[in-house]
Amino acid sequence: MRMTGTPLKKERWTLTFDKHLKQEVIAAARKRGVYPVQILEELVREKFNPFGHTDVTDPTAYVCTLRRKSQDMTDEEFIAELKRWEKVTS
Repeated sequence: MRMTGTPLKKERWTLTFDKHLKQEVIAAARKRGVYPVQILEELVREKFNPFGHTDVTDPTAYVCTLRRKSQDMTDEEFIAELKRWEKVTS
C-alpha cells in the first residue's frame, strides 16, 4: 500500500519496436493530449490485468470496442448482456 504523500518512483526503460507502431502510439497520444508513455502503460495494464474492466479510463471507447467485437448481436441482445454483467459484478 502506498502512502498518499510519496511520489511513485518509475524506472526508465528503452524500448525498440516497429516504426509504424511508434507513429500510431504518438498519434493516439496527441489525439488524447497525453504523453506516449501513458498510452503504452494503459496497453500493458489492459493486457496483463485479468479484470480489465476495472481500469477503464474511457468508458465510451470501451463500450464501442465491446460492441465491435459482438456485431453479430442485435442492440437489444447486447444491452441485455451488459445488464447481466452488471448483476454479476454487483
